[in-house]
Amino acid sequence: MSILVDADTTFIVQGITGREAVNLTRECLDYGAGAKIVGGVTPGRKGRDVHGVPVFDTVAQAVEHHGAPIKGSVVTVPPAFTKDAMFEAIENGVELIVIVTERIPRGDVAQMVELATMRGARIIGPNCLGIIVPDVIKMGGIGGPAKDAAKSYSPGPVGVISRSGGMTTEMSSTLTAAGLGQSTAVSIGGDAIIGSSYAELMPLFDADEQTQAIVIYTEPGGRMEAQLAEYVHDSGSKLPIVAFMAGRFMDEMPGMSFGHAGTIVEGKEDTATEKIARLAEAGITVAERIEDIPGLVREKLGVAV
Repeated sequence: MSILVDADTTFIVQGITGREAVNLTRECLDYGAGAKIVGGVTPGRKGRDVHGVPVFDTVAQAVEHHGAPIKGSVVTVPPAFTKDAMFEAIENGVELIVIVTERIPRGDVAQMVELATMRGARIIGPNCLGIIVPDVIKMGGIGGPAKDAAKSYSPGPVGVISRSGGMTTEMSSTLTAAGLGQSTAVSIGGDAIIGSSYAELMPLFDADEQTQAIVIYTEPGGRMEAQLAEYVHDSGSKLPIVAFMAGRFMDEMPGMSFGHAGTIVEGKEDTATEKIARLAEAGITVAERIEDIPGLVREKLGVAV
């Protein structure tokens, strides 16, 4: 089992002829059993192909060529055109949109999230690396080339959610080295406004029979940890959660920001110290170091360390 994607998930790549998208497409095709990329979209490039994937001018053309609904899209177009690309995907029945693009205007992101909510679709990102189900499928650049992703990710019982794309792989690699594989790993993006938060993904993991524990990577800034703590309290979720909080030094340096756009500390509630306390109140263990995570997960699962 997994969440969001599986071996049967079909998707397209919007902006497929761009340099990064060409590499991303190859990585996805090479991973696991091979991603079911049924088309790519770049206006004016219809008739070409990228690693054997046919290119179309519009999403509608890709859907028509496929002859059936397409579940997902990886959006890699420039920030000025991302909203239009996402709207086009939604209007053509795409349900899952992974937005790799960064530096998208916040107003555009807010409109994208609103439309996805209205249409019952889901956005992962923006400014993210996507989703991976170990040995099955990856949707996005997560894990890098297939041979590298295969070293870092392994099938198992731990769901991973991270605001940092790189730390998604770092934490998963640490778990893999300790013999703890992953059910699904999701890079949710580090921007101030994103499509899917920890709390919004938790019900999916709760419903997944494979997932027995969750590991999250988080940072100062934003309200996602408060939302997660509230979800755990209100839902009665029984999944044990281990978190790693980066940027603790920021508490001693008021006004400083680093890393992602979401790590903007606007008040005391956004600080690392306050977030750690809030997570602890919800029964979520916060690791001091990345290398401590596997041991804490084993303790939560009642498995011998």
